[in-house]
Amino acid sequence: MPHDSTAPDIHTDRLRLRQWQDSDYEPFADLNADPAVMEFFPATLSRTESDALADRIRSEITENGWGLWAIKIKNVAPFIGFVGLAAVVSSIPIAPCVEVGWRLSANQWGKGYASEAASAALAVGFTTLQLSEIVSFTSATNLRSRRVMDRIGMIFDGETFNHPNIPASNPLRHHVVYRLSQERWRNGA
Repeated sequence: MPHDSTAPDIHTDRLRLRQWQDSDYEPFADLNADPAVMEFFPATLSRTESDALADRIRSEITENGWGLWAIKIKNVAPFIGFVGLAAVVSSIPIAPCVEVGWRLSANQWGKGYASEAASAALAVGFTTLQLSEIVSFTSATNLRSRRVMDRIGMIFDGETFNHPNIPASNPLRHHVVYRLSQERWRNGA
């Protein structure tokens, strides 16, 4: 579904999911350098790595009309992280599929923003994109993200995999997979 960068924003009661802006790069680099935010990733990101990731995310939204949108708290904060949809790369054992994912500033945790924005992203995936299923995955020990997955109606049925980009010796390698079908979502999961 090719689109241009004028894809409409997504609004929830408190949030706006939007295309990335140049002004997002610095707070995104701060977020990616925070050891608490990156606890369940192999490493924090340098400014160069963070900017490259933001460039890639921004390009995917421009190309597809959807992706990992920048999040703004209406009338409060211009950028707190990202939430959205991403095509899972072919090196991941559960590919091909589309994932719902998030990364928020630690000072915004515990306020329901990830669940609120992820629910809006799921709605885009199931209505606009007509996906039959959306997945989410994380390190098995990432209980905060797993609780978000539960809250947005996703199901963990025991499916796991070892992430190919994480060394075998790293305890973060073992990942859990949550799934949500369009049918279950439409029935009010």
